[in-house]
Amino acid sequence: MAAIARTREQKSYRSVLIMSAWGHVIVILSFLFLYAGKLLDDLAGTSPSFIIGLFLLALFAGIGRFYKEAWLKRKDV
Repeated sequence: MAAIARTREQKSYRSVLIMSAWGHVIVILSFLFLYAGKLLDDLAGTSPSFIIGLFLLALFAGIGRFYKEAWLKRKDV
């Protein structure tokens, strides 16, 4: 009986750890897309167009994936 409770608790902690890692993913993804946007803007000569566009794409994609993951994990917690 204690082993079953322990596995549920470990599963719960694992889900929380995975959800907390999404914050780091969103920040790193945002910085990478900002850098890529800066390079594209320098190449094309457009001032903030690619920076803003790719930054917003990174935010929406990261938050969307986080929401999808949280929606699928909601039954486990």
